[in-house]
Amino acid sequence: MGEQSALDLDEAPFWRALMRITTALPRALEDQFLPETGLAITDYGVLVALSEAPDRLLRISALATTTGLSLSRISRVVDDLTRRGLVEKRKCAEDGRASNAVLTGAGLAKLEAAYPSHLARVRASVFDHLSAEDVRTAGPVLARLAAALDTAPPTDDC
Repeated sequence: MGEQSALDLDEAPFWRALMRITTALPRALEDQFLPETGLAITDYGVLVALSEAPDRLLRISALATTTGLSLSRISRVVDDLTRRGLVEKRKCAEDGRASNAVLTGAGLAKLEAAYPSHLARVRASVFDHLSAEDVRTAGPVLARLAAALDTAPPTDDC
């Protein structure tokens, strides 16, 4: 990689603000969300991903990709959610080495119960500070940044 130029006068404050958001926002959401719901923000994201999947089931590797978590982290989260009865872990019929995560009825009920708290936190932390125009403008920009970080999802889903 060649020598890179320093961030310019527009890039530097943008980068600093983005770094502040990526570190402070999850903590701000978690501080109230966990005591109110019994779910960490990561748990909530996993439950949402499973609730939106066909048959509320995703291969563990696909769940990692969907949530942006590493395979080792998603395995720990799924194991914890399984112990709590919110998710079931099943062997993949097509590949005995792989496992699927399935949202249970209790997991769906926990997700639905946590939604109002999550919505309140997201509105208070983000959307209450933005205009509709800000959201329309920033949404596609953030989506491009997120897409640039995504890895290709597995194609051998069970």
